Amino acid sequence: MTNQEVVTNEPKPQVNGELRTRTHTWTAGPPLTAYAHLTGEEILREIVAGRIQPSICSTLGFHLTEAKPGFAVFEGEPGDHLYNPMNTVHGGFLATLLDSALGCAVLSRLPAGLGYTTTQLNVHMVRPVFADTGLLRCEGEVVHLGRTMATAEARVIGAENGKLYAHATTTCAILGGRSTD
Repeated sequence: MTNQEVVTNEPKPQVNGELRTRTHTWTAGPPLTAYAHLTGEEILREIVAGRIQPSICSTLGFHLTEAKPGFAVFEGEPGDHLYNPMNTVHGGFLATLLDSALGCAVLSRLPAGLGYTTTQLNVHMVRPVFADTGLLRCEGEVVHLGRTMATAEARVIGAENGKLYAHATTTCAILGGRSTD
């Protein structure tokens, strides 16, 4: 083999940078059928209280802080562990934060036994997010809830500076998939 670089998954420090590690832990929750008797709003109250812990929240470092019928709020602190090659927080972090608030806003309006899934997500990033941007707040609100579909909209704003960083809309399919059968 001549002039070939071996590619490994071992982390390498950036030029003039420091090598960092990040570890998180989570508890695997019970199957979805364990919550079939709860309304969507009740499920979200359990999450806010810390009795249900979606693993995506610990993975990406955000959490549900508020939920009421048709409305859900997530907050998250960006960090350089979320950087893309341009040294800005990857848009996927913002998209996931938005999708979480949008979906939970829809879930908050669903009766026991019904669920949802995102079928369309439209995201608009309006300014870059950096590790030092500070706490981000994402508010999602239902626009329409029908028998088979729902739509919602959300915004990511800086909790300290009030600046808009991204906004999104979604369409969700309403599912009858949380039964105990």
